[in-house]
Amino acid sequence: MGKEHDTRIVKAAAAEIKSRRARIDINQEELAHRADVHRSYIARLEVGQSQPTLAVFIRIARALEADPAEVLGAIVKRSKRES
Repeated sequence: MGKEHDTRIVKAAAAEIKSRRARIDINQEELAHRADVHRSYIARLEVGQSQPTLAVFIRIARALEADPAEVLGAIVKRSKRES
């Protein structure tokens, strides 16, 4: 594993968050409001420039109207497809 694997996971998380946000038809501002984070933080997450803490990840998943475990599983699957 290592840094290359970490990069794939960060990119997969970015894509999954953006995809799920689009699926429920909310903008970054609304997701940020629902997750109690700044909009610019959501923007950085969606381009893979930031990584959320576990607590923030759970808030974001819930703000996306999803189970955090299911979102994490989707990120792992996505990262494997992109390898």
